[in-house]
Order: sequence, then structure tokens, then C-alpha cells
Amino acid sequence: MNRHLLSMADLSRDDILTLLDTAVQMHEVQHREVKKLPTLRGRTVINLFFEDSTRTRSSFEIAGKWMSADTINISGKGSATSKGESLRDTVLTITAMGVDALVMRHAASGAAHQVSQWVDAAVINAGDGTHEHPSQALLDAYTMRARLGRLEGLRVAIVGDLLHSRVVRSNLLCLAQFGADITLVAPPTLMPSGIRDWAQRDGFSITNDLDEALAQPLDVLMMLRVQRERMNSGFFPTEREYTTGYGLTRERLATLMRRNEKAVIAHPGPMNRGFEISPEAADGASSIILDQVSAGVAVRMSILYHLLAGEGNAA
Repeated sequence: MNRHLLSMADLSRDDILTLLDTAVQMHEVQHREVKKLPTLRGRTVINLFFEDSTRTRSSFEIAGKWMSADTINISGKGSATSKGESLRDTVLTITAMGVDALVMRHAASGAAHQVSQWVDAAVINAGDGTHEHPSQALLDAYTMRARLGRLEGLRVAIVGDLLHSRVVRSNLLCLAQFGADITLVAPPTLMPSGIRDWAQRDGFSITNDLDEALAQPLDVLMMLRVQRERMNSGFFPTEREYTTGYGLTRERLATLMRRNEKAVIAHPGPMNRGFEISPEAADGASSIILDQVSAGVAVRMSILYHLLAGEGNAA
């Protein structure tokens, strides 16, 4: 593996499988009475988040602490950047204190890559603008494999706000390594620029019709949140019309399960219940949404282990 984890493009198929296999061992720690390994004792991990986060920041913090690292959370609002300090000066100041890893989320695409050029610490991209979120794609892959028994050849549809989603980009790069049959579904206004050229080059499908996508048997249906905080104009008429066209309603859930009774429903969170996903879909037996959250800690333990501890006995 590389020194940093900035993009799924940094990882080969073997790298992905190594991280997922290690995460299986790490996941066992969550079921122990004492959830503690000495693996990263003496290491210092900073979670530097310039955007709000519940799942990612908390799971990276838990991952570090369960492996005995000294883990510190710093938010953008609580850092000197709120006083006008540049990002470069902020990260150089933090890493000058002897930090081993910097887990960073930032609103600007490419921010994590830029920071990796400035510091000696390992940099983990926890989401950069609308670019990528590699650890999310890894935990999604882990959860799919755990439930379905494989990643090879899965039929996956990813639905929703593709334009603003960093999750979809990382998932495309990850699942392509395993020959997944991927369909992206969104209204025309929420399709990224150049997506048709990308689809033609890499062999995935795109459609503006969710019901058309559901006409084929799917193994995984991943719903994405509409990221209204990143929107400065109207991308669809009303919430009701979006739900009618692109929401995973009770009726669409029934269609999905008729096509494949073993199909699963994923969502990177946070969810807008009743908007892009119905409660029946979010809470039903086919949902792996909470499994994704649980897997997040194990996968991020695996990432920290391989970046900071090297090879050896993981657990």
C-alpha cells in the first residue's frame, strides 16, 4: 500500500482484499468484552474535520482508540482556520507536534492530496468535496461481501444525488476491480458532467429512470442522500416529485425483492427518511445500513493498521 489513502485509485484489487480481510479480524474486536489492542500504542492520529460528520469521524476515533493510538479530534470551526490561518499553516502546525496520521475531511476537492504534499504524516482522505471518500467505499464493499458472500460480478444500482456525491466515485473505482455490473440512476440535473464519457470508458450504465433500473434483478440497491447543503439552485421541482421519481418507496421495495429476494439495500448516511428512502426500506430485513456503520469501525481499524503498523499479526 501507499503511504497515504487519498483515492480508491491508490489501491489495487489485492490491496482492497487485504484491507477487507484484515477488517474481518478487526471486526471481532467489537464483540470482545475488552475492546482494546496494543497495535498502535505510541502513535498519534488527528481527525481534522472541516465539515460536519457523525459516522466517519466517530468511527475513525473509535478505531484509533481501540488500537491504543492517541486520537484527537479537531474541527474546522475550532481550529485557527476560523481566524484566517491557511490550510497549509494549520496542517504544518499540527504535524509539527509529532503526529503520525492525519484523517481529514474538507469541502474542497483535492484538499487531502494537497495536504499529503506538505506533511510527513500519513494522510487519509475522509471526504474531499465532491471528489472521493475511499474508506466509505471500502466499508460498503466489506458489508456487501459479508452479506452476499462475494464482490465479483455483483449487480449494483446507485441512486440519487450523483452530482454532489463523493461516495459514488469511490464505489465505482472499488467495485470495478471486481467486475461489478453497475447502473447509476439520477435525474438529469443531478448527473455529473462527463458521466457518459466515463460510463462508456469504464463500462457502467446510466439511466434517468429508477423503475427501468429495478426491472433487472439487482444484488445491491444503494440510495444516496440529496445533499441540499451543496446546492445553490433548484435541481428538482419539489421533494414530493423527487420521491415520486427517485425515492425507494414501499412499492419499489416490493419490486426489488420480487426480482431478487436476497437483494440488499445500502445507504452511506445520513438518511432523509421519507424523502430518498422509506422507513420500510431503511429498517427492513434487506437493509444493511446499520451493518455498514458497524463495518466502518473495523475497516478504519484496518486502514490505520496497514498505514501505521505495517504487516504482521493484525489481531
